[in-house]
Amino acid sequence: MSPVLSGVLQLLALIAALALAYRPLGDYMAGVYGSGRHLRVEKWMYRAIGANPDAGMRWPAYLRGVLAFSAVGVLFLYGLQRLQGVLPGSLGFVSIDPDQAFNTAASFVSNTNWQSYYGEQAMGHVVQTGGLAVQNFLSAAVGMAVAVALVRGFARSRTGELGNFWADLVRGVVRILIPISIIGAIVLITTGAIQNFAGIHEVGTLTGGTQQVNGGAVASQEAIKELGTNGGGYFNANSSHPFENPNAFSNLFEIFLILLIPFALTRTFGRMVGSVKQGYAILATMATIWLAFTGLMMWTEFHHGGPALEAAGGAMEGKEQRFGIGASSIFAVSTTLTSTGAVDSFHSSFTGFGGGITMLGMMLGEIAPGGVGSGLYGMLIMAVIAVFIAGLMVGRTPEYLGKKLGTREIKLAACYILVTPALVLIFTALSMALPTPPDSIYNTAQNAVGGSGAHGFSDVLYAFTSGANNNGSAFAGLNADTQWFNTTIGLAMLLGRFVPIVFVLALAGSLAEQKPVPETAGTLRTEKPLFAGLLVGTIIIITGLTYFPALALGPVAEGLAS
Repeated sequence: MSPVLSGVLQLLALIAALALAYRPLGDYMAGVYGSGRHLRVEKWMYRAIGANPDAGMRWPAYLRGVLAFSAVGVLFLYGLQRLQGVLPGSLGFVSIDPDQAFNTAASFVSNTNWQSYYGEQAMGHVVQTGGLAVQNFLSAAVGMAVAVALVRGFARSRTGELGNFWADLVRGVVRILIPISIIGAIVLITTGAIQNFAGIHEVGTLTGGTQQVNGGAVASQEAIKELGTNGGGYFNANSSHPFENPNAFSNLFEIFLILLIPFALTRTFGRMVGSVKQGYAILATMATIWLAFTGLMMWTEFHHGGPALEAAGGAMEGKEQRFGIGASSIFAVSTTLTSTGAVDSFHSSFTGFGGGITMLGMMLGEIAPGGVGSGLYGMLIMAVIAVFIAGLMVGRTPEYLGKKLGTREIKLAACYILVTPALVLIFTALSMALPTPPDSIYNTAQNAVGGSGAHGFSDVLYAFTSGANNNGSAFAGLNADTQWFNTTIGLAMLLGRFVPIVFVLALAGSLAEQKPVPETAGTLRTEKPLFAGLLVGTIIIITGLTYFPALALGPVAEGLAS
């Protein structure tokens, strides 16, 4: 079977699996967040934290819950890392340095999972399972809760209440993430992923040398790593490590987990607003961008640019040799168009344009289909902008889902889409302008003018794009374990996660207070393919206008020079 055909067949199998799960999972999640009853274990949790799950919250109270809970998570995870040296099950590893502990705490609480450390050489069992894996569940549930709050803003009227953050958080973990993660972990164990609490073993290599290999609760962490669009790997090699991703089936299954909830949430959205067609329109927009990026990535990486690539059947440098270009391309696009950050190949070694595609996927705002929860609310913000543009074209007050989009709503949406580009571009400019940060680029020749210089710039641009958009993947040509990058990327992750959430919840509260606007002959039909096309165009144009100069200095320049 040719590599191209293999890649296409894997893509079709993935689409079929997602299609089968879309409706039942989407309907189930709508039922979870719309339920009026509480499970016994949930009642115990509410009692333990002193929360009343039936008390409605207006957007400031909902926001305070999100920020307070996340702040406690940062402090707890920071303290756990700083105390690792005296904790049992540390495997002999010392405590994490303050700047790296801050970076890692910010990373996992913000659902970014950026890693400036080697997992198997830095973190023991307690930090991995009691700290990082726990935040994989909690940060994903926070994103889902915020998305549901925005959906309620569209669905409700004449009330400022968006639900209860603590109820949404607990239900997301107990009823959605844990059950699916258990199933996912069992599947990964059957494929060969490890699940134990073994220590460090020294094993012989094929060349006659020795190598230290860690055990760990890998399968369980891998399942929520992908399902919650987290991405932080137990091992430094991430999903290219055979303990995390043993074979071709596990590779495709992990991609399935990455895309499962973000796509299914569009069905949940349609059910909650009372029109599944609206959910299909958002789904079509997400799927169009994802398929276009996947096809473009495959074409770029299979393109034969010379005798070496001709002999290899494509650009094999940096690819996962076990799975080939097709599977590596699907994984790379899926992980950068969501906020996952897991990798099964080396993005820095993709072709110039291929690396640019991974970067552009994050620059879209992680919305196609995006992260768990964050993808849906990011896409809905873009839908608000698209409706506003359409209203300007025909001279009408814009309306979406029966709600008028006035000055306040558009300002909040505009602020949302400006936050992450500002963080990315400002921090990248500072890192390239100051004297010492460019020294972190591994290949000093990359600082020279020309194609290698463009690649060095891409390393830095990719790092802040990944951090501010809460993706977590890396070009891996940058030593990010410095005080400068640990601190600035940590700040970019926190600001890129929680400042946009402020605008999302404020918008949700504003929408929930409105009375519904009756549909007229002049109302824009947002469930039609025309609107989906307008939404795709709006996303591409906004991203292009914002990031094109930076992309031209990095991946575009490198691609044209190669």
